[in-house]
Amino acid sequence: MSLIKRLIFVALLTTFSNLLNAEEVKKLGKHKDWETYVINTDAGKVCFAQSKPVLQAPKNNPREARLFISFRPGENISNEISITSGYNYNDKNAITATSGKNKYKFDIVRENFAWITDNKFEKKMIRTMEKGSRIMITSYNLKGSQTRDHYSLLGFTKAYKATKANCS
Repeated sequence: MSLIKRLIFVALLTTFSNLLNAEEVKKLGKHKDWETYVINTDAGKVCFAQSKPVLQAPKNNPREARLFISFRPGENISNEISITSGYNYNDKNAITATSGKNKYKFDIVRENFAWITDNKFEKKMIRTMEKGSRIMITSYNLKGSQTRDHYSLLGFTKAYKATKANCS
């Protein structure tokens, strides 16, 4: 792993650790299949939108999966896309998001979270999500079994704009 990716990883772990220790989590709103939140942490304000899958495969294994878009102005981070599929990922298989003909790879994977590090790709994925109706996340658990989580994009644009406005 390159030095830049290691630094990004440390920053991400610190941020999610701060989120877990946050004193105040405030729900800003619900936009169809997306919800928006703001958290005040020691590192500053964090705004994010999240959604749960509308369909999971395999069906007999329900998981606490989420798709996020986050803003952390105190750390100069915006449009951060991350996911959790509800289990620890393996490091042998790529985690991808697919919507229509568009496919995006999550390039940092740690335990049960994955991120896209290239802001250019994040912005492209956001544009895809604004235009689409669904996005599918394909990932693999530690045993190598594949899961697919389908997220509705209904309400994404409003949730994204509300989240961005609260953390600008």
